[in-house]
Amino acid sequence: PAPSDAPARMAAPVNAAALIRGMFHPPGSQPQPGMGAFPPDWMASTFMQAAVRRVTTPQALADNSLRYGEPLGDGQLRRVLATRLQSLGLHAEPGQIITTVGATHALDIVSRTLLKPGDSVMVEEPGWAVEFARLDAMGMRILPVPRGPAGPDLAVMARYCEAHAPKLFVSVSVLHNPTGHSLSPASAHRVLQLAQQHGFYVVEDDTYGHIAPEHATRMSVLDGLQRTFYVSGFAKILAPNWRVGYVVAPTDWVDRLLDTKLLTTLTTPSLLERALAHCIEQGQLLRHAERIRARLDEARSRSVKLAQAAGCRFVSEPAGLFGWVDTGVDTEALAQRMLDEGYLIAPGSLFHAARAPSTLMRINFATTQDAAFWKVFRRLAVR
Repeated sequence: PAPSDAPARMAAPVNAAALIRGMFHPPGSQPQPGMGAFPPDWMASTFMQAAVRRVTTPQALADNSLRYGEPLGDGQLRRVLATRLQSLGLHAEPGQIITTVGATHALDIVSRTLLKPGDSVMVEEPGWAVEFARLDAMGMRILPVPRGPAGPDLAVMARYCEAHAPKLFVSVSVLHNPTGHSLSPASAHRVLQLAQQHGFYVVEDDTYGHIAPEHATRMSVLDGLQRTFYVSGFAKILAPNWRVGYVVAPTDWVDRLLDTKLLTTLTTPSLLERALAHCIEQGQLLRHAERIRARLDEARSRSVKLAQAAGCRFVSEPAGLFGWVDTGVDTEALAQRMLDEGYLIAPGSLFHAARAPSTLMRINFATTQDAAFWKVFRRLAVR
């Protein structure tokens, strides 16, 4: 074909990988409603640079750059994490903590260790599109469990247990993505009863725990890490490119998880882990998270008013970073129209295991405070 000066037309996200590519290559310079993270200026700080300088003295740089780190992860970070988890009520020894290349890597390690192709895995629906895609690529049988305000549909879980003997249940207990729901104590207790009765394990993704309300219910705390694996990280709240995450495991599973980590990544970068340990130990991460929460509360209030004024209806109570809204139009078709105007949105079909047309859309409260976006939305959301 003849060369053209016209820019290539970007395609709207139709799967998890496409949405992630859109995050790395946004269609415009304006805030992007479909993003899954805080804007970079929200996370900017000076204490992270100071922590890096602290751990990169000439001697420390030589000691930590010329040999592999500890297989489990930096010992100081694991000790600091164990202390931090105590404040959540989760009692774990440093030897039960394995650092990873972000929380996604932690989820991958658990899946690769516990599962084999063809195994059944229960996932929340709507849920994290990347988790659906990752499990599907590994050859797992995905069993979607409807997620409500209090937690997963327990009747559906019980039927799956009887019919398919699932090996694992993946859950975002606190500030669920995309609905913002948090698990109730009663629902958490019943899920753990089912796990004990039917022999499956629970992996609890607490990615949004840094902005969670106090005393939020976590299954790992109630279970005492008997049939639960706790996963979290710091990309969402502090340093996306440091790629530091971790998994806390039942003692009997630590060696097997560690083998999987060594076979996939060998060890993780100890310099950044040591710098992160300093940020946590000095209370800087806690103060940073408090500032983020306060700013997010204000942003959420503004975004909700703008969304409702644009004709959207919230299908779940606004909470956390994300809003789950009904637009009244097919959001997959809307996604392409919005992308042509420079806005990346996250259509509802991406958050279901079996993609189907949907009028729902996930919005990021931190990036939907701009009235200009909602003006374009109203113009293009033709019913």
